[in-house]
Amino acid sequence: MTKPYSEEQANEPKKPLIVLTGPTAVGKTELSIALARAVGGSIISADSMQVYRHMDIGSAKIRPEEMQGIPHYLIDVLEPWEEFHVVRFQEMARAALSEIYGQGRIPIVAGGTGFYIQALLYDINFTEEDTDEKYRQSLEALAREKGAAYLHEELCRVDAESALEIHANNVKRVIRALEFYHLTGQKISEHNAAQRQKESPYRFCYFVLSDDRKRLYDRINCRVDSMLAEGLVSEVQKLKDMGCTRDMVSMQGLGYKEILDYLEGHHTLEEAVTLIKRDTRHFAKRQLTWFRREREVLWLHKPDFDYDDEKILSAIKQKLAEKKIL
Repeated sequence: MTKPYSEEQANEPKKPLIVLTGPTAVGKTELSIALARAVGGSIISADSMQVYRHMDIGSAKIRPEEMQGIPHYLIDVLEPWEEFHVVRFQEMARAALSEIYGQGRIPIVAGGTGFYIQALLYDINFTEEDTDEKYRQSLEALAREKGAAYLHEELCRVDAESALEIHANNVKRVIRALEFYHLTGQKISEHNAAQRQKESPYRFCYFVLSDDRKRLYDRINCRVDSMLAEGLVSEVQKLKDMGCTRDMVSMQGLGYKEILDYLEGHHTLEEAVTLIKRDTRHFAKRQLTWFRREREVLWLHKPDFDYDDEKILSAIKQKLAEKKIL
């Protein structure tokens, strides 16, 4: 396991790191490939779903032929029944960084999970040492008995800031936040805010690709329609046949849980598709809210560049030169 950045490394020159993120369906994949080709980069996926095998359509996973020979990390490396969380992402991403630096290439962290990006960029410590198994089990039982929304309301009562950041359906993170408060008396949002003030161990540029809301929402709706045409229902059925259930982290992904509900008779297909589109639009809105709160972010608003990726790429390269990353 690659060790995290330490005080002993403080006097060493910071290594370069490029972040390219933005809301879902904004066009990160194509731009990340062009950027990697331009700077001699390798791509580390900061996506909570593309890490899973057998989950290609619903995660909008990049196809091998689309990679154009650019090395990609953290894609297709876990089975759907394995857990993937921020601490595991940090461990795997650090190992990838070590390999990329060893090859003399520049790492590009590309994907839309801002929480993961922040954790890697600032080497945030999400300590898992202090746990109360009995308390955690009681919360899990409460979630099963009264539902995820009830547990989320409990979090809102003790840590409103975390409740805004953590979706009600993400029961695991809600429980962790409640457990942290139970054990320490401190809000996990305050702990994370303090961690976010840390200086990054990297010499980085953090780019956020954005678009006009209507155009982005239209792209989201079209993407969902394409996923259905490509066989999303069959993909979820195969996962179900493999033994994947709704309580798995992987099956909580957008598109998967809704189609699973359809297959189990809880919704019609039309209702499921409507829910996927709506929830994906809401997710994109939350992503943008997250990125607006981040430090040292460089926005790339596509209309400002006439939707020309070459112009966007030129602006990125100029900023990288200014930051002495190139």
